[in-house]
Amino acid sequence: MRATIHTYIPEREGFSPSDAFMALRSPSGSPIMTLIPLGLDPTGKLGVVVTVMNPTIPIAWYWNRWCQLILGLIAMMAISSPPYVWTLFTGPLNQKLGTTLAELQWTFSLLIILQTWCSPLQAYLVDRFGPRLLISMGALMSGGGWVLSSYVNDIWALYFTYGVICGFGTGIIYVGIIGLMVRWFPDRRGLATGLAAAGYGFGAIFTSFPIDSMIKSDGYAHALVVWGIIQGIIGLIAAQWLRVPPEGWRPEGYSPASATTMQAKRSYSPAEMLKTPTFWLLFVMMSMMSTSGLMVVSNVGPFANEYKVAQALVFGMAALPLSLTLSRFTNGLTRPFFGWVSDQIGREMTMALAFSLECAAILVLFAFIDQPALFVVLTGLVFFGWGEIFSLFPSTLTDTFGPKYAATNYGFLYVAQGVGSILGGPAAAFLKQTTGSWTSVFIIVALLDAVTALLAITVLKKMRSRHMQAE
Repeated sequence: MRATIHTYIPEREGFSPSDAFMALRSPSGSPIMTLIPLGLDPTGKLGVVVTVMNPTIPIAWYWNRWCQLILGLIAMMAISSPPYVWTLFTGPLNQKLGTTLAELQWTFSLLIILQTWCSPLQAYLVDRFGPRLLISMGALMSGGGWVLSSYVNDIWALYFTYGVICGFGTGIIYVGIIGLMVRWFPDRRGLATGLAAAGYGFGAIFTSFPIDSMIKSDGYAHALVVWGIIQGIIGLIAAQWLRVPPEGWRPEGYSPASATTMQAKRSYSPAEMLKTPTFWLLFVMMSMMSTSGLMVVSNVGPFANEYKVAQALVFGMAALPLSLTLSRFTNGLTRPFFGWVSDQIGREMTMALAFSLECAAILVLFAFIDQPALFVVLTGLVFFGWGEIFSLFPSTLTDTFGPKYAATNYGFLYVAQGVGSILGGPAAAFLKQTTGSWTSVFIIVALLDAVTALLAITVLKKMRSRHMQAE
């Protein structure tokens, strides 16, 4: 598929055909252009006629961008269980290894740290060697880490297998897929990143109950081996058809000038981006939302046990696994939903709406946490107000700093999730140990949500607007 656009640029003093080439090339840095020097416009004036052509793409089925999205979603689903069903393993692992909850939760933190703090390197490797090879390696590491974790007998071995190996493998897949989707979907960036990230949230829907049942019937070690193999193979298969779009490719009919959200006129390299205050504001905001969310995600099981609702029946099912299943669904649904909303009403307004929702939901959950049915419903609502950070922040970042370096740029921002992992799970467990209750945890989560929502509409919106105008 090849689109051709003819643009007339009037000749003026000091403006040559080569200048015309650079003027049209610099906003995106990637279109292929052919110059026809000194043409005539309809008024008969001399100038430069430029032909801009979109590169063609091969016709194999996997070169369709929607097929790429489906493959990316499948790969994301294959890595969702290590973080999102971790809470099911905390009880039996604690009993097996004889550790405290705070010590055990460092496994979860290491998983997120390796997934996030190494994301700039992971994104670079994906760009350097291609998604097929790197996503395959990530799938093998993620699944293999679970298998190895079934054999550990001390906490340090668990830190390495579940935390380090799984963390690095899931990180390669996560940042690689998101970086790929923002390049395939410049016209639907919020929706596409949301759909891809939804796989990361949705995947655990299909594994929470089976894994919980297998732990109870055959033990946690057997569950780790079986599901580690299953998830590794699924991710490996999906990776075989992942491809990067040709340089300069754009969807038919798309032009950056017609985008409904504020978008940069050029692409910023990582070095340029890191010098801007806009990036660091986004980093602080994502760190705050990540911290608040992970304080809840990593402790749903302990919440349920503390308030004696874990095994209470809701619609004939135990409240804890039902809560986890519903939360995975809402955590996945919120990403494309609020991504799509942000494509319509703007990134900052959507952030304020979603973050305020989580703030309200966490306060209501705290008020009714000892009611099994409300526990199930409200934990689902909390996840619905949190999971959209994984569509809103990458789409906002790429809108602000351009698509050319999108994967590596998002790799730097995704480190904020690592900050949240350090402050989230262990901090919540420490506060519980120190104060003897979860009250302070819920208050801190609500405050972080409220402040971030306020920053989105009062500071970020103005800062991004000034950034765009300065280009």
